[in-house]
Amino acid sequence: MAEAFLARQPMLVVGAADERGELWSTLLTGDPGFITVSGPSSLTVAASLSAGDPLFRTLSEPTHVGMIALDPGMRRRIRMNGTAHPVQGGLEIELDQVYANCPKHIQKRVPEWHSVTPDGPVEGTALTDEDIALVNRTDTFFIATADLDGNADASHRGGNPGFLRAMGARRLRWPDYVGNSMFNTLGNLEVNSRAGLLIPDWATGTVLHLTGTAAVDWNPGHAAALPGAQRVVDFTVERLVRITNGSPLRWDAPEFSRFNPPTA
Repeated sequence: MAEAFLARQPMLVVGAADERGELWSTLLTGDPGFITVSGPSSLTVAASLSAGDPLFRTLSEPTHVGMIALDPGMRRRIRMNGTAHPVQGGLEIELDQVYANCPKHIQKRVPEWHSVTPDGPVEGTALTDEDIALVNRTDTFFIATADLDGNADASHRGGNPGFLRAMGARRLRWPDYVGNSMFNTLGNLEVNSRAGLLIPDWATGTVLHLTGTAAVDWNPGHAAALPGAQRVVDFTVERLVRITNGSPLRWDAPEFSRFNPPTA
């Protein structure tokens, strides 16, 4: 079942730490079939990153990775963690963990493939007005975290537009909604505050990569101010990389998840 699901996917989100120990999330894409199950606990991914991607050098060497294959059209997702090894044309990944998550907060979308060449990366330490506009209208982003031993994890966050908010040029906030009660992301953040966000622009293919630190706010009064929130997460931006045409996928208008709480 997982093998057939992965074979249908055109994208794979990968999270890992770079040579500085900073966590990033990125996106690998390819025609369906670019992800193949190569053994009982291994995957082959026939895709590579552009030189401007923040994980380009990291994935050129063996490294711990967290991954999520998400199918917006079917509202399904599988998370996988392991060690990636570079091979000709892509990656071979030895898996340590594989588990499915529920469909909550996944917006239904259908992709269309565009042949594009990614623009050179734009780097910075603070969000521009354009970045802030993307953050404030997004309904989906991905977050990479890791434990104290460097074992990486990648997860999905979704909600109605406005659930993720830029509180300034270097600070983001989002509500933590009820989910699978596995607490992989929150557990990692309790021991290692480093995190990496990937915010895709589904309509244009621009991808915004952010790295920094995240802190969980357990104050129930603060959570009560955000509909549906059980907790609040604050993220401080340290560095960013923006790549126009970073993804060849263009997605149609979303059908929002019925589980999404209203935004404040």
